[in-house]
Formats: sequence, C-alpha cells, structure tokens
Amino acid sequence: MEKSLEKRFSLVARAKSFTHAFRGIGILIKTTHNFWVQIFFALISVCLGGALNISSIEWTIIILLIGFVFVTETINTAIEIDIDLTSPNYHPYARDTKDVAAGAVLISAIVSGIVGLIIFLPKILALYLN
Repeated sequence: MEKSLEKRFSLVARAKSFTHAFRGIGILIKTTHNFWVQIFFALISVCLGGALNISSIEWTIIILLIGFVFVTETINTAIEIDIDLTSPNYHPYARDTKDVAAGAVLISAIVSGIVGLIIFLPKILALYLN
C-alpha cells in the first residue's frame, strides 16, 4: 500500500516541527520563573566545572543532570498548561496532578544538587585546605 502524499517524509515538515519545539521552549522561558533559577544554577555549575577543571566523565554527569532538571521542568510546565486548560475550576485531582509534577522537578533538582556536591565539594575543599 502506497503512502499518501501527506504522510511522506518532508524536509519542510521536519523543519516546521522544529519551529514548534523552539516555540515551546520560548513559552517555557517566558512563563516559568523557576526555569530562570535553574538556568542560573546550570551556569554556576558550568563555571565551577571550568574553574575546577573537572574530568570529562564529571562534565558528562553535570550536563546530563542539567538536562534532567530542564526536561522535568519542561514536562511540569506542559502538565500545568494542560491542567489549566482541562480543569479551569479548582479540582483536588487537578491540584494533585500539578503537585506531583512539581515534585518531580524538586526530586530532579535535589538529586542534581547532591551529585553536584559530590563532584564539586572535594575540589573546593582541596583548594582551601592545601
């Protein structure tokens, strides 16, 4: 069975899908204040990594954890937008859904912070103790 013209691969359609994704990132940046806090801590981590000359494995872990926090915040924001649309009036399940999604972001931030301390703290202490 031959694919219809609409369902065939198209570079134009692929490029357009990227514009949708970038629009979503723009919405995230414009509407989510916590994302700016996460960007701030990501920049601190990158600066610390450069200053402390961390290994390539440590860089990989830091970059993965920054992405982990950014992705959980993005999913949380998408869930909040959807809940606001589908449940504009207060409902306890809507609240629970938003709280659980926010909890996922908190967990990712806590895990990232702990790993950051494991990577950076010994290097910072070594600078002051030597």
